Amino acid sequence: MLKVYCYNRCTTCKKALKWLDENGIEHEVIDIKEDHPDEQSLREFYATSGLPLKRFFNTSGKIYREMGLSKKLKDMSEDEQLGLLATDGMLVKRPLVVGDGFVLVGFKEAEWQETLK
Repeated sequence: MLKVYCYNRCTTCKKALKWLDENGIEHEVIDIKEDHPDEQSLREFYATSGLPLKRFFNTSGKIYREMGLSKKLKDMSEDEQLGLLATDGMLVKRPLVVGDGFVLVGFKEAEWQETLK
């Protein structure tokens, strides 16, 4: 079953969950703020996704902006970035969908349609 890391006040997450329900796709919702992925899980998600690590950061989030990460990430190693992501679920781009052999970051309906149907 899909694991969907979401934040209940996020409108994008709400749209994504509605899309999953409308398309009859079973999923388990995990509150990314309360039960965020640990560093090892993030390493696995990153490796499986094939995406640049920067895509895993919630670049529009308050914490990201307050920490000035747009300027700092380029000077950080992958290990440092993964460790930072693991400290707070609000730093992680959401929704984060983990399935058997794939990971989706953010909600792009066309990408979800192609991967999940």
